[in-house]
Amino acid sequence: MRIVGLTGGISSGKSTVSNLFKSHGIPVVDADIVARDVLRKGTGGYKEVVAAFGEDILQANGEVDRPKLGQIVFSDPGKRQLLNRCSLISIVSSRFWEILSLWLKGYKVIVLDIPLLFEAKMDKWTKPITVVWVDTETQLQRLMARDRINEEDARNRINAQMSLDLKRSQANIVIDNSGSLEDLEEQFQKVLVQVTRPLTWTEFWLSRQGAFSALVFTVIGVVAGKNVLSKL
Repeated sequence: MRIVGLTGGISSGKSTVSNLFKSHGIPVVDADIVARDVLRKGTGGYKEVVAAFGEDILQANGEVDRPKLGQIVFSDPGKRQLLNRCSLISIVSSRFWEILSLWLKGYKVIVLDIPLLFEAKMDKWTKPITVVWVDTETQLQRLMARDRINEEDARNRINAQMSLDLKRSQANIVIDNSGSLEDLEEQFQKVLVQVTRPLTWTEFWLSRQGAFSALVFTVIGVVAGKNVLSKL
């Protein structure tokens, strides 16, 4: 099984690339969706976050006010680390079961979409690592336009994350999303060829098909061995 790591930065266009993978039939484990589920009212992650940040982060219906929580953690590195600690175990557990489910269904290639791929040390479990990169000025302008925030708030959010240049230096594949959507889609077609190439032997043995083949060979070997021993 091949687990493709997909990451980027805020307003880099990672979600667009993630949707392109989905549209081509490649399943995506989206950490953002997992994180939202982890913070739903009544979950373990929800209880830990409320205990750590207080009820001021809740909406009238009791759900976590994500924009408000985001403002707190983007402006305070200590609070950001606290949030990561509170939700990390629940998020990792959810990802594991989702990946296992896809493995059982026989998928040979999946994409793990994680904004904090390097920060969470998940890059060790994915290959190839694909980074959606954009230059800082374009990223800033896109973020300000998308979230309708001022330049200072936008810079704070960008600076709260690992720089895209550093992520790019650690990537196996880089998608430059500084241009148009057409440019992005053209690059994606080349990336698609790379990530869907035939599995290596290591990847094959880690797939469901590989595990089944190993089981069959083991059974055949045991039966053949018994037959040989019975004739001695």
